[in-house]
Amino acid sequence: MSKSSKFIQPLDRVAIAFMLLISVLIGVIIWQGDAVKPIVRTFTWENQQIGADDLSFSLTFSRPMEYKSIEENLTINPPLAGKFSWAGRRMVYTLLTPAPYGTNYQVKLEKGRDKYSQAEGQNRVMQPFTGSFTTRNRVILYIGASPEVQGQLVLYNLTQEQKKVLTPKDLIVMDFEPFPNGEKIVFSARSSNNPDLLSAQLYTVTTGIKSQVGEETEVAGKVDLILDNKEYQNLKFDLSADGQTIVIQRGKRDNPGDFALWYLATSNDISAEKPTPKRLQGQPGGDFLITPDSKAVAVSQGQGTAIVSLEGDSSKPLDFLPQFGLVQAFSKDGSQAAMVKFNTDYTRDLFLVTNQGVQKQLLKTTGSILSCQFDPASPTVYCLITQLLSKEQFVEQPYLVSIDLKTGTQKPLLLLPPAQRNVQTSLAPDGLGFLFDQVVPIANNMTQLPANTLKTDDGEPISTSSLWLMPLLPIADSTNIDIKPEQLPLVGFHPQWLP
Repeated sequence: MSKSSKFIQPLDRVAIAFMLLISVLIGVIIWQGDAVKPIVRTFTWENQQIGADDLSFSLTFSRPMEYKSIEENLTINPPLAGKFSWAGRRMVYTLLTPAPYGTNYQVKLEKGRDKYSQAEGQNRVMQPFTGSFTTRNRVILYIGASPEVQGQLVLYNLTQEQKKVLTPKDLIVMDFEPFPNGEKIVFSARSSNNPDLLSAQLYTVTTGIKSQVGEETEVAGKVDLILDNKEYQNLKFDLSADGQTIVIQRGKRDNPGDFALWYLATSNDISAEKPTPKRLQGQPGGDFLITPDSKAVAVSQGQGTAIVSLEGDSSKPLDFLPQFGLVQAFSKDGSQAAMVKFNTDYTRDLFLVTNQGVQKQLLKTTGSILSCQFDPASPTVYCLITQLLSKEQFVEQPYLVSIDLKTGTQKPLLLLPPAQRNVQTSLAPDGLGFLFDQVVPIANNMTQLPANTLKTDDGEPISTSSLWLMPLLPIADSTNIDIKPEQLPLVGFHPQWLP
């Protein structure tokens, strides 16, 4: 036996054999080249249900890909316009407008190529990929006006043609706002045996709708009292965009001069203590609207509008706009606001005010500017306006108008009867439909009315009401297609889309 073999132990022989095997395998891999076939590892919207706030999805690949081959071969059916961006092996597709609701979508990608395959003399094509997602159903909410659901909050699923009554008969709903995920509604209501419009209490109710596929949700119609009326009258309220805060206009029952804004935190934790409302110090209770970032509230104060913090010191406004007496709407990102200027000649101007200091007049009217909503799909604002027809009798003509924010072009969409001043409107979250109601008042000669009589925000008693839907399709300016509203087979008022 030689000296060298005498010092080689069995463990050394195993190690040497293992190293030889690894060397052979490395040589085979180098000889074959990189044979890993590119695939899509993750698709963020796979089997998901998305809403108007979901504007981008991403695909993550197993290898670096040739960008052009991916962008040219990605298809979405039905088509959704968007733009591409990349970060290494991750591709992001951002929609230009929200995806239309009530639709199933399929994403396909074939013939995408590896980034380095051609340089290595190969042409590695990715494994074909197919993914799918859906958008939320088209769902509306309204207050019933027919005898069987009078004053109750009703949910109607336009996609599935299903109706649910959410609130009990002993409550007359006066106002409501859905939470951003659509799973709950906050609403104000009075007892059906109490005609006092200032006796409202605040509640939440579940819708039974799931915001995500596969998610468990509470049964529809579960009502919880969140704010009573023992010491204070609860008037107007607004729910923040993140669903975490409610601002309420309240007046003390035994002191009419004690009139202010309060805010109340919401909670999804059943075990948590009931939240206590807090007063916005130093702020009178004028018309108000929570800002889109959910951190402040715009409050009308005399001759101007103050922006007041909901997080810090509320006694000193963050900003004050003396020339505007009312905020009608904010754009979703908070960069723009539709604001009303009250003129000394009793006319009103609508202005577009931006966070860059731009103040652009959009229109002037001799009547009122009742409501405005920004289109999530285009640089457009829709407004319900009235024009004064008779100064002597103060007769106003209401109409719906769209205003192009870039050009200032106004386009009247719908003319309503002069008696229809109490019209409630709601723009669909995908920007493709407009809801409005047509209330029929009770004849003036009826003096004694039941306690459960329905009334508008102005206190006018309601006999019945119809709901209408006007499609808002993306039509080019050069077309002359006349879109007409259609009456829904529903009896109610105060319609709103579910987010």
